[in-house]
Amino acid sequence: MSAKSEPTTPRLVPVERLTAISSLVAQGAVFTGHFQSPQDLGIKIDGVLEGNVMFGQGGTIHVGVSGVLQATRMEADYIYIEGKVSGTVVARKALEITGTGTLLGDASYDDVIDIHPRARLRGKVEYRGDIDGHKPV
Repeated sequence: MSAKSEPTTPRLVPVERLTAISSLVAQGAVFTGHFQSPQDLGIKIDGVLEGNVMFGQGGTIHVGVSGVLQATRMEADYIYIEGKVSGTVVARKALEITGTGTLLGDASYDDVIDIHPRARLRGKVEYRGDIDGHKPV
């Protein structure tokens, strides 16, 4: 198996958040439309999703190695990218882009970010928290 298809162990996004995901766009499937929830749920994309992915509170978005997310906007507490994402990304707690991940678009985060070696990013990255103050406990 090539390194391109091997899943990566997350460094910032809690593994229990990824294993608790119950919604899936399977490899080979194409979903066109917007996915949104006001609840703390999760979605994994192994196929293609064309549209926004939004969680009003909480939420985990996992773009798997074979996943392609062509979104205008995606927003959740935790965003873990192993595949390819085009669009604006907002991570309220953690944004992690692995060595197989590609982000074409702007990203903003409130707490922590991890860009693994060999990750590809084309766009602006912005920290939305307080630069001069201390991290809230």
